[in-house]
Amino acid sequence: MTLIQIIGIIILILISGLRIAQEYQRAVIFRLGRFQSIKGPGIYWIIPLIDRQQRVDIRTKTVDLEQQETITKDSVTIKVNAVLWFKITNPEDAIIKVADYNKAVYQFSVTALRNIIGQHTLDEVLREREQINGTLQKIVDTTTEPWGIKIEMVEMKDVEIPEAMQRAMAREAEAIREKRARIVKAEAELEASIKLTQGAKVMEGSPIALELRRMQMLSEIGIDNNTTTVILMPSDFTNAAKSFTQLVNKKKLDE
Repeated sequence: MTLIQIIGIIILILISGLRIAQEYQRAVIFRLGRFQSIKGPGIYWIIPLIDRQQRVDIRTKTVDLEQQETITKDSVTIKVNAVLWFKITNPEDAIIKVADYNKAVYQFSVTALRNIIGQHTLDEVLREREQINGTLQKIVDTTTEPWGIKIEMVEMKDVEIPEAMQRAMAREAEAIREKRARIVKAEAELEASIKLTQGAKVMEGSPIALELRRMQMLSEIGIDNNTTTVILMPSDFTNAAKSFTQLVNKKKLDE
């Protein structure tokens, strides 16, 4: 074997050890079975036949948790599904400490979702989704942190309730709306009665004002029903009007 052939073989070996990792990738390097280093992004070199690599995607990943049938704290069977977002923060731990981090995150998240739903009543599940999402995120993140995985967010998508329970909730909501309507009506009647009482006290001190109001009501009734209304004028009112007319006429004569 000539010197040129030996140099050519060495060059081929060196070239075969070149690797390229994308910006979102990291390479976990093992040398003779033991962890050596983390490479990437960009171009790097490993020893052929001695080093072995496993690439890890460090971008945020989305996991769709399948619909789970579970029982709430108040013994209502519901179906819940959710979405989880996570990313790898430590590629070394993600490869060495767990066999399949994708499957591990999924299975633990599903189990945690079922457990946390069982600790809440149906009303709490429907009203306090944000709080439940936050609690679920903390539980899963605490478990996956030693694996070099960060849970960024967890969101429940749908909560499926049995039809019988849906009808019962609809009746309850209708009863609550009717209750509110009756309360509003009662408050309006109370306010109207207070105003009428105040008006009656004012008119009680002025008989003429009371008669004017009565005449106004009678005229309104006549307009609405297209009828002829006969009004009986009180003597006090007519005497007052006559005295006023005589006073005006006397003033004109004096002039």
